[in-house]
Amino acid sequence: MNVTESRFKNRQLHMEDYLQMVSAEQKEYAEVFDYGKITEKSGIITNYWTNNLLDLILRKDNLNKAYKRVKSNKGKGGIDGMQVDELLPFLRENQETIIQQIREGKYKPNPVRRVEIPKETKGEFRKLGVPTVVDRVVQQAITQELTPIYEEQFSESSFGFRPNRGAHDALRQCQKNVNNGYVYVVDMDLEKFFDTVCQSKLIEVLSRTIKDGRVISLIHKYLNAGVIANGMFERTEIGMPQGGPLSPLLSNIMLNELDKELESRGHRFVRYADDCMIFCKSKRSALRTLENILPFIEEKLFLKVNRKKTKVAHISKVKYLGYSFYRYKGKCRFRVHAKSIKKMKDKIRELTDRNKGISNEKREEQYQAYVRGWVNYFKLADMKSLLKATDEWARRRIRAVYWKQWKKIKTRYRMLRALKLEHWRAKELACSRKGYWRMAKTLNQIFSNKIIAKLGYISMLDYYLIVYEN
Repeated sequence: MNVTESRFKNRQLHMEDYLQMVSAEQKEYAEVFDYGKITEKSGIITNYWTNNLLDLILRKDNLNKAYKRVKSNKGKGGIDGMQVDELLPFLRENQETIIQQIREGKYKPNPVRRVEIPKETKGEFRKLGVPTVVDRVVQQAITQELTPIYEEQFSESSFGFRPNRGAHDALRQCQKNVNNGYVYVVDMDLEKFFDTVCQSKLIEVLSRTIKDGRVISLIHKYLNAGVIANGMFERTEIGMPQGGPLSPLLSNIMLNELDKELESRGHRFVRYADDCMIFCKSKRSALRTLENILPFIEEKLFLKVNRKKTKVAHISKVKYLGYSFYRYKGKCRFRVHAKSIKKMKDKIRELTDRNKGISNEKREEQYQAYVRGWVNYFKLADMKSLLKATDEWARRRIRAVYWKQWKKIKTRYRMLRALKLEHWRAKELACSRKGYWRMAKTLNQIFSNKIIAKLGYISMLDYYLIVYEN
């Protein structure tokens, strides 16, 4: 489809001034790729060692699938301001130009938009990079073609960002290792992994499998695209932006080098993204393992290990994926970690805030969605007593919300009568000067659990029992 050059530039490439600051190394990749310099170290044999991988990525069906995935994921727009809802008409008009630019090595990804999300540790933030919606489609298309290629190479002990694998699979593998006597762990913490990845090392690893230099060049461009933070352009000569569709796959490709090293040394381990635990039968063995693996991580992979957070400990002393572990009758079982409990209560406290200016319907909807999601994630844990206590506390907060809404004495009297309370008792409570929290306890029997459930506030314990049985 014909399109004017100026229109395309105005929408997709308006950050060209920033992109001119990209390194000369990136430019070289865009212009030429020397196949003779690719190092083949792995000995892996695959039919995907081809020079036309880019053509597979740019297939119509693959691009359509990528668009649908980006569309379904929604999310905010990047630095160009384009939203997901605007993507389809833009692609219809400019897709041929974009595809041609990619084929010719002239496509320039936009810098990502910096977003900071607070971590559990106070004062620390996780830096995310939000690509433009067009760049998300291209990244998704690359990911879809590379995933089956690298799935053949990935370790069985790796569970993060992989098809048909998840956190529960990782936890069950941990449980299996502990039941086999591996009760001491090296709890590995990679310091700011996404921000410190050595790009040249990553490109080297990619080049062992990907023989289409155009694909290597395109990936390298995304790594070097830069970041817009507080209106200022920042170069990204190290690390990779966390937030795009391609980043999870690249992280697994990089950390697969660690997986293969651990396997070659005969270690049992579980890795979910950059959270890795190595299992040993004794504390001495775990200490020795940590000492021996550190040089490989820091000197071969050029990654940073957080020495303060990396530790050797008994399985009962570690937190992994929000869970903690304990042994009962010789078998490993799960609990919800104390930090996860605190985080959950903080969220419920936020959702049931009496001063939060949202409708009851919206509050009920948000509460139910959160409870279902939280219980589904922590369903492996033994937590009946925890959920029973949490339900009682949450329902008291809900009663306090409604009591505050019934501001006037007349309203309170009318609502209490609707709850089938006797006239004299309803009048007494309506005129009470007790605070909201104290009155919530008084209303325990009147404003019953069944009524709260009918309003849409699902019981965490009831839902857990349903999920647990299934």
